[in-house]
Formats: sequence, C-alpha cells, structure tokens
Amino acid sequence: MDLFANLALGASVAFTINNLGYSLLGCLIGTVIGVLPGLGPVSTIAMLIPLTFYLEPVSGLIMLAGIYYGAQYGGSTTAILLNLPGEASNVVTCLDGHQMARKGRAGPALVIAALGSFFAGSLATLLIALLATPLALAGMSFGSPEYFSLMVLGLLGAVVLAQGSVLKATAMVTLGVLLGLVGMDVDSAVWRFTFGFNQLADGINIVPVAVGLFGVADVIRELRHRSGSSGTLMKVGTWMPSRTEIRQAIPATLRGTTIGSALGILPGGGAVLSSFTAYIAEKKLSRDPSRFGQGAVEGVAGPESANNAAAQTSFIPMLSLGIPSNVLMAMMMGAMIIHGIQPGPQVMTEKPDLFWGLIVSMWIGNAMLVILNLPLVGIWIQLLRTPYRIIYIAILLFAVIGVYTVNNSYLDVMIAALFGLFGVFLLRYGFEPAPLLLGFVLGRLLETNFRRSMVQSGGDLTVFIDRPISLALLLIALGFILLLLLPSFRAKREEAFCE
Repeated sequence: MDLFANLALGASVAFTINNLGYSLLGCLIGTVIGVLPGLGPVSTIAMLIPLTFYLEPVSGLIMLAGIYYGAQYGGSTTAILLNLPGEASNVVTCLDGHQMARKGRAGPALVIAALGSFFAGSLATLLIALLATPLALAGMSFGSPEYFSLMVLGLLGAVVLAQGSVLKATAMVTLGVLLGLVGMDVDSAVWRFTFGFNQLADGINIVPVAVGLFGVADVIRELRHRSGSSGTLMKVGTWMPSRTEIRQAIPATLRGTTIGSALGILPGGGAVLSSFTAYIAEKKLSRDPSRFGQGAVEGVAGPESANNAAAQTSFIPMLSLGIPSNVLMAMMMGAMIIHGIQPGPQVMTEKPDLFWGLIVSMWIGNAMLVILNLPLVGIWIQLLRTPYRIIYIAILLFAVIGVYTVNNSYLDVMIAALFGLFGVFLLRYGFEPAPLLLGFVLGRLLETNFRRSMVQSGGDLTVFIDRPISLALLLIALGFILLLLLPSFRAKREEAFCE
C-alpha cells in the first residue's frame, strides 16, 4: 500500500500544469538534441543546469530527466532515416535500422524503435519505484565506511566500463578526484590547489567543468569535422510492422529491457554500453546471425529498448544512495546539490514530493515521447538542414551565458574555456572525459567519508573490513581490479568498444 500512496503523491506533483509543461519541454529538447548528430544530453544538461536555478527543484529535475531519456528516443530517428546516429547509444541502430529503411521498411523500424523504447522506459520506471525504497532503507544503515567503499567501487566501475585504455581511464578518475579536492580543507582550513584565486576557496563548481568538457569541447570538435551534409533522407513509407516483424521484435524488446535495466544500475554503465551489449546478445542468440547488418528487426528493437531502460534505471543509485552511475547522473546529482538537496536515502524521507514526483514524471515523459517522435518525424528531419556552424555558435554563446549566471563570475567562464580546450586535447588523444567528471563529483565525498571513518575508528584502517557491507563492497572492487589485470579481459573489453 505504501507504494501506491507514494505513487499517488508523485502523481499529485507530476500532473500539475507547470510540471507537465516542464516535462514536455525536457522531452522536446531531448528529442531535438537526439535528432541533431553531435549534440548530446551531457553537454545540453550541463548548459541548462543554470536555468534550473530559477525553477522549483522538482520542476528542474523533471526537465533535465526528460532531456536525458528524450535524447535516446530522438537519436533513433536519424539513425534509421539518415544512417547518422543522433546519440552514441544509437550507433548500433544504424546497422539494421538504416538497412530496413533502404528496403522500404523505415516506418516499421521507427514504430518498433519508439514502442520498444516506450515499453522499456515504462518497465524500467516501475523497477525504480519498486527498488528505490528497499535501497534507500538499506542506505539508511550505511555509515562512513560503507559510503567510502561504495564510492571506491563506483570509481573502479567507471574505469572498468569506460571506453579505451584502462590506464587512461584510471588517469582520468584520479585527476577528477584531485580536482574535486580544490578549495579550503574544512578540517585544517588549509587552501589546496587554489593557485592564489580566492574565488576557488569553496572549490570548483561542477557547471563550468561539465560545460567545458562536454559542451565547449564538443562544439570545437564538431565545427572542425562537420561538413554540413546531412546525407540522403530515406522515405518513411508504410508505418505498420508485419506480423513477422512484430513476432521477432517482442522477445528482442524484452531481452533489451532486461539488459538495459541491469546495466543502467551498474557504476559506469549506461545507455551506450547497454545498446552495444543488447545488439551483441541478439546476434549471438539468433538462429541466422548473417541477417544482422542486413535489416534484422531485432537489431533495432533490442538496442533501442536497452538504451532507454538503462537511461531510466541509472537514476536508482543516484536517488537511493547518492552515487552517480554515469556522467549524466553525476550532473543530475550536481544540480540537486546546487539546489541544497543532498542526494541519497534521506531524499525519500525529507523530499518525498520531489522523489516520487520525478518517478511519476518519467511515465508521463515516455508517453509524450511516443507522440513527439512518430507523428513529427518530418519536422525533426528538417532540423538537419540547418547549417551546423549556426547551431554550434548559438550553443557556445548560450553556454557562456549559462556558466556566467551561476555565480556571476568571469572566473567560471575562464574555467569553462580552459576545460573546453582540455576536453579537445582529451578527445584528440583518446582519453574518455566521463570518468574525470565522476571522479570530480565523488572526490570530496570520498575524502569526507574516509576522514569520518578514521575519526570513528581512531585511525584504524581495519574499520573498512570489519563491517560486513563495507567488506562486501571492497571485495567486489577487488574483483574489478583482478579483471583489469587479466590481459584477456582487457583485450576483449577494448575490442568490444572498437566494434
């Protein structure tokens, strides 16, 4: 009964005129950035966080969440019709989705992608509602040692699941943790890594870091590489899938939903990993793997269901335990902190309207996205006719204004510019910036919980292995380390991300 009462509370929040409007706005923006290749939810959310300062916290989070999962929907449209993945998670959709379009089956491919995404998103949201309360109650029993061990596990998970070199991912996490320690040490009052800038006494704000790494850097990269050509648009044709396509799509959707729901919760997991894993699973389970890459409907249904399920379930550890599972959740967590809300199990008791309102809004948003993505396909495709130089210059201008308005500080604008240049360097030399932001968000929390543990135990490090939950988390983290040391695992890991 508690679940129904909580959902009723969430419905009373989510179904207000204001929050319905912000949910629609978030879904609309998410669809647009999903349709436009090169624009992603990471950079967009980073740039829009300052706007949420003027909204109620629940309205701001509903809008940001709509952008996140809306981008997963919109990205499939250009992947199918233009062979251009709007999002990284839609890359595998191009393989079979565009081949279906070339065979005159673009309409069924779009319908299957949209309905599979709707089913996966709705089921994953139900999973959030079911798991959030037990996880939050478990989180209430966590002390500083458990939180420290959980953060260690999260950072190692980010290394294991990051793209590219393990060494580079480790370097990014370490650098992120160090950047998170910038500012005055609250215990000793010593200023660390401030380089004489008084404005850095409270540390570096997440907004200029995120905007620089994922907004400014992406703009520079896209302006350098985009030719302005959007490719040849395939005709939609008939919309209705055949019975055979429906029969093939249903089990693929169920498997993709399961895979995405599980991987979305894991530290370092997310939509990209889920879509690739779902595609590989479908190909392995198929009686005729040669169909894949030639227009197999399972190659659309599985990955599209997986990336939307992962987008939803990645909220679970952030809302329930205060631990971001990926870079987007790190920014959502940063938005909550800016509003004075500490993510974690206490949110459910202290801000139940925000917690359950956000969950119910996800169902509303998924329904809105089906309506936005199918009847309005023609409008989204026309956006691709806009010259990229105009789009990205406008985005860059908007980013600068957004960063400045956070603290009305020119230093924040300079920090965003520096991290933008640094982001270009990282992308140029194969460094994944996402682990850096995860390390940045968790760095100060990691230090705080370690110090509290040391105070409680009188400096005895065995406190981390004397407590069962902390020990279990550290053993899982140790398992991650052992995996990374296996050459065969490292080779398969890098091969999987290169395919």
